[in-house]
Amino acid sequence: MSWEEELNELRRREAFAEELGGREKVKRQQDGGRYTIRERIALMADAGTFHESGKIAGMAKYDSNNDLSKLVPSNFVFGKGMVNGRPVVIGGDDFTVRGGSADATIPKKNQSCEEMANALRLPLIRMVEGSGGGGSVKTIETTGRANVPELEGWQILVENMGTIPRVALGLGSVAGLGAAYLAAAHYSVMIKERSALFVAGPPLVKRIGQDLTKNELGGYKIQLKSGAVDHAVDTEEEAFECARTFLSYLPNSVYELASRHETDDDPDRKIDWLLEAIPRNPRKIYKMRPIIEAVVDRGSFFEMGSQFGRSVITGFARLDGWPVAIMASDPYSYGGCWTADTCKKVTKFLDLAETFHLPVAYLVDCPGFEIGLKGEQNGTIKEGVRAMTAMWQTTVPWCTIIVRNCFGVAGAAHKNGGRFCNRYAWPSGRWGSLPLEGGIEAAYRADIDAADDPEAKLAEIEDRLNKLRSPFRSAESYWIEEIVDPRDTRKLLCDFANSSAPIRTAGPTQFAMRP
Repeated sequence: MSWEEELNELRRREAFAEELGGREKVKRQQDGGRYTIRERIALMADAGTFHESGKIAGMAKYDSNNDLSKLVPSNFVFGKGMVNGRPVVIGGDDFTVRGGSADATIPKKNQSCEEMANALRLPLIRMVEGSGGGGSVKTIETTGRANVPELEGWQILVENMGTIPRVALGLGSVAGLGAAYLAAAHYSVMIKERSALFVAGPPLVKRIGQDLTKNELGGYKIQLKSGAVDHAVDTEEEAFECARTFLSYLPNSVYELASRHETDDDPDRKIDWLLEAIPRNPRKIYKMRPIIEAVVDRGSFFEMGSQFGRSVITGFARLDGWPVAIMASDPYSYGGCWTADTCKKVTKFLDLAETFHLPVAYLVDCPGFEIGLKGEQNGTIKEGVRAMTAMWQTTVPWCTIIVRNCFGVAGAAHKNGGRFCNRYAWPSGRWGSLPLEGGIEAAYRADIDAADDPEAKLAEIEDRLNKLRSPFRSAESYWIEEIVDPRDTRKLLCDFANSSAPIRTAGPTQFAMRP
């Protein structure tokens, strides 16, 4: 009365699934320097923890006796496993089976992967290669008809963006729906020289007169600067490690709160060189990243989107062990001015922080929005309004430290103006409706022209106004709450993180994050 015969049949079908697209296709994948999907999952998940769902789903062939002769597995593999000791849903495309085309997969598996992560409230890591379940022109012949495009299951992906951390790794050429899956993530990574991302690949683009290689059309250099992906690394192993690190700052879902990590970094640690970090000459620039690295827990800063919207640096870090979202101006790009791309980057990052209840710390050196023809053509003010709105809609705790410039409307976007914010300024802080350097000659033109020595008159006016705009004058009127010693910045930020921890509230946010 044993069921051993059926179990033997199950093992036979599982063996077919293990073959993926066959030896030749697997060899071609490996010869191209890319792992197969099963190798990728084995490298991503903690050893022995991955449990696959729907392993024997695929396209079967039966002989004249109605016995199985061959099973080509679906080109999407997914299941649940542990990553650094925490449960995670992992799903990925199998490029060895028709390159991920729609007529070689079972769409329900893609959808079930998203549904599993949503229902279990677990992070999702998507490994994308090929069209990610998208179409193929051969589909018309295999089905005998042309389909009306429809994104079945996209709604659950949209819901996941506001519910669980969603990581996407582009591990080869990614087009069509696969490109959409890669872009629709809280954090995305490409492999340098081996990954490419595009709506349509070179053969199709050539038909519109653009003869480009994969890298010229959608290589990592293109997509990092476009903001379509967040990061690029040299190897798949590095991409997997990036996914682990990103998830380490976040909870499993919005229904939980990110946990504190042990640290031996003294929260009261003083950083003496910060006293000289900002040049007295406002025209001189300085490097912001060393300042970030100095004030957060040692080695904890994890930057995202470094090549897009570069005048603002964004990333995660820890303060006395607590995960926080870090924003900081970068005077090396447009002097810290907010460009249209910068505004888009800020909007996405603040939505990410709000979605997963991460307090925000912002180091400010912003002289305003980008001005000039390019700024107007790019719709900077429109994108700026969106970024400001995203900021005002946040409910997470804020800490702002004005390091140097804080001017104009973009300068005003340094906190949620409708709620309490911890705000400090370094003695190097400079603020106002616009920088004096850009307005003195226009505002005092008559006085300067009437003077016997116009240059001396200009210098006199500059000296007078510089004294009036002293940060201490603002502090007298409580326009700035505190002027602090830069060397105490870490202590203040760690106090902010510890004060914020007990007031964080889990649950869905009012403004769910969009891809």
